[in-house]
Amino acid sequence: MSHGFLPISKEDMKEAGIEQLDFVYICGDAYVDHPSFGHAIISRILEAHGYKVGIIAQPDWKDRESINRLGEPRLGFLVSAGNMDSMVNHYSVSKKRRTTDAFTPGGVMGKRPDYATIVYCNLIRQTYKHKPIIIGGIEASLRRLAHYDYWSNKLKRSILLDSGADLISYGMGEHSIVEIADALDSGLDIKDITFIDGTVYKTRDHESIYDAIELPHFEALKADKLEYAKSFYIQYSNTDPFSGKRLFETYDEKLFVVQNPPAKPLTQSEMDSVYALPYMRDYHPSYKELGGVPAIEEVKFSLISNRGCFGACSFCALTFHQGRIIQARSHESLIDEAKLLTQEPDFKGYIHDVGGPTANFRFPACEKQLSKGACGGRQCLYPTPCKNMNADHSDYVALLRKLRKLPGVKKVFVRSGIRFDYLLADKKDTFFRELVQYHISGQLKVAPEHVSDAVLARMGKPKNAVYNQFVEKYFALNRQYGMNQYLVPYLMSSHPGSTLKEAVELAEYIRDMGYNPEQVQDFYPTPSTLSTVMYCTGLDPRTMERVYVPTDPHEKAMQRALIQYRDPKNYALVREALVKAHREDLIGSGAKCLIRSAPPRPVRKKPGQSNGKRKPSK
Repeated sequence: MSHGFLPISKEDMKEAGIEQLDFVYICGDAYVDHPSFGHAIISRILEAHGYKVGIIAQPDWKDRESINRLGEPRLGFLVSAGNMDSMVNHYSVSKKRRTTDAFTPGGVMGKRPDYATIVYCNLIRQTYKHKPIIIGGIEASLRRLAHYDYWSNKLKRSILLDSGADLISYGMGEHSIVEIADALDSGLDIKDITFIDGTVYKTRDHESIYDAIELPHFEALKADKLEYAKSFYIQYSNTDPFSGKRLFETYDEKLFVVQNPPAKPLTQSEMDSVYALPYMRDYHPSYKELGGVPAIEEVKFSLISNRGCFGACSFCALTFHQGRIIQARSHESLIDEAKLLTQEPDFKGYIHDVGGPTANFRFPACEKQLSKGACGGRQCLYPTPCKNMNADHSDYVALLRKLRKLPGVKKVFVRSGIRFDYLLADKKDTFFRELVQYHISGQLKVAPEHVSDAVLARMGKPKNAVYNQFVEKYFALNRQYGMNQYLVPYLMSSHPGSTLKEAVELAEYIRDMGYNPEQVQDFYPTPSTLSTVMYCTGLDPRTMERVYVPTDPHEKAMQRALIQYRDPKNYALVREALVKAHREDLIGSGAKCLIRSAPPRPVRKKPGQSNGKRKPSK
């Protein structure tokens, strides 16, 4: 096992005494050898199992020689677009090109192509016609079967077909990638590796597909949105590693894409071993002169304590990618990593985060999930917490207390998302109290997303009354402990189900709570979420009810402006929206009005003016 960075050049290979690599990993991100980056985890796991892996980060896709710099691998190529879908990385929800890329040296935009996984694979195929290609990462995982692509506004085939790759390792991939490597190393042809959980393969032999659910034909999906909604919900209902079935799609009479059931979740000891691998915990030194890789700053002094999420928000792809079963590291593993952080020369005493997709999930929602998986027809938290759910923060509290006591640690913050309905479901409020006392860096960010119960139902979020209960207790605890900490709510405009009526309802709530949001997220239809299918089909896949979907850019601009109605630049849009919603009662000089009858005169912002964060009330 190496104790340095993995090879990125022939010179590195020579220095390491490697004549030929087993795998060449081609990635759309810069090479950062840190466990927050998928390419680092997969490469280090393969290395730990005796395989030699080299990295080609951000190759020049216009030059076919760029993927040859490490020579031909013995077993195959691994390809990932990076830690984000390349289209989300490149474009805002309004489809405007972003100006920076945090995963590229110096934050430079444009170092990877659109639809990077497909482009990289086609580049490899120009030289290596038959060498196995295995694709993974978030882009491949969420596009593994037919999917709606927002940027082209089309239904697209499985990425396995358009890329020309042989196999997809979907989900987190630690189990499946080792099984794939071992199968290739044993001499199996890549076309015969059809039996590994957590993989998707293609075949022309219909008879070889067994014990599987047939999804609608791709042509039927394109012809009928109802068929696509049905197909997606079957996929969504088979994301559990214990109960999920094999699925397959037909593309023509002789071409089938088969998704094997998800890989089993990692045990705690397996999670610990993944994070104990010899990562260099930094970007490759070749990037230093270019300004480094900005994405490392968010995670360098943070600890990943868990993965998976049973929150199951409709607009989030976690259910489809990581699954609903929580996998967590042991206290010992996290404390060992925290001790490594304290030895870093630029560590200032602050651990920036201890969390994951949802910080306060440290165990599966209930004991049944450990052996039988998550329920197929019941969410753990939506519409209300399941009576069998074990809402208990005692393990998380004990972990945070241990981390706070480490020599050299001044503060331990929790900056990952907090699921406030789960927090309130815990009859003991110890964690809530200690969160307020010790673990907030001046402001707590939470994600109510909306206030209309009709919209929240489409989002899979708790009713607004639950958030109000959380807000009331948060500020009460702040007052009790003499704290002066803000609460910053994340809000989303234009989600399916939100008409101008609901958007106005949200604006009125913001008015009454005294918020002045500086940032608002328009709903972004990313691949393979329930909300994206609603956006594409106008149907809720869970019920097949029709859903209103705001797609007109001007209406979306109005919904967004209503959330930021105090901004003088939004006056015309807010007025138009209120008139369209027949809410002229909110225009005028009354205490409840959102805007005046006439546009405001330009006013220079005074020092200390409200920045959208709410202080505790006195």
